Amino acid sequence: MHSPALKTTTTTPNNSLASQMQQIGLRAVPAQLDDFIAHAVQARWSAHQILEQVVKTEAAERSRRSLERRLRISGIKSFKPIADFDWSWPDKIERDVIERALTLDFLGEARNLILAGPNGLGKTMIAQNLCHAAVLSGHSVLFRSAAALLEDLHRQSPDGRRRKLRTLANVGLLCIDEVGYLSFDDKAADLLYEVVNRRYERKSVILTTNRPFKEWNEVFPNATCIVTLLDRLLHHAEVTAIEGKSYRVRESERETAARRSKK
Repeated sequence: MHSPALKTTTTTPNNSLASQMQQIGLRAVPAQLDDFIAHAVQARWSAHQILEQVVKTEAAERSRRSLERRLRISGIKSFKPIADFDWSWPDKIERDVIERALTLDFLGEARNLILAGPNGLGKTMIAQNLCHAAVLSGHSVLFRSAAALLEDLHRQSPDGRRRKLRTLANVGLLCIDEVGYLSFDDKAADLLYEVVNRRYERKSVILTTNRPFKEWNEVFPNATCIVTLLDRLLHHAEVTAIEGKSYRVRESERETAARRSKK
């Protein structure tokens, strides 16, 4: 009888080393180990320089992956950069307030920012730019529409809701977009109050709304916590109003005019 031949595998020293580096959590250097070693030899790096370059390379890779993860989790999605914002279109806009907010000074003071005004004037775009700037600066961010946030909380089990509220309370920056576009029940008002109250004087909230605060009783009919909700939200808050006609209406009018000119 012949014993079955044993399969043997060979690994190059660099492959073995790369695997060991991956096992201890390194990612960037193992992926380019041959080039890294060749460069180190050519440059005649000392042992200290090699370790220094390993640390720098891995730190840069971890920062990149952290940024990608925080952007994905944030829910900001695609948006137009603030450089494309037409400041001349609104009849009223406090550009200095918005540009100061883009420095993220309000985060360190746990102040809120409220963007109020009619539909189609760029409130969401501004909020997305603020959230993106916060992510780039290393903050954890969640950007959610009011409808999505409240629906998510409403459908959770009691334990799931507590976990969600804890997350919403502790994220570096929370943006609640489009409050007022839909009407909600009194339970939704209670949930929104819980979110705002847990962040009160601890973490910043950005909120966009198309309704004056005096009309929030129509947004949350039969809710008893509106006064207290607004008290928490507006204390330590910068409220800036944008007034004018909708950008989308303007673009629609231009497209219509362009089509007619071709006839």
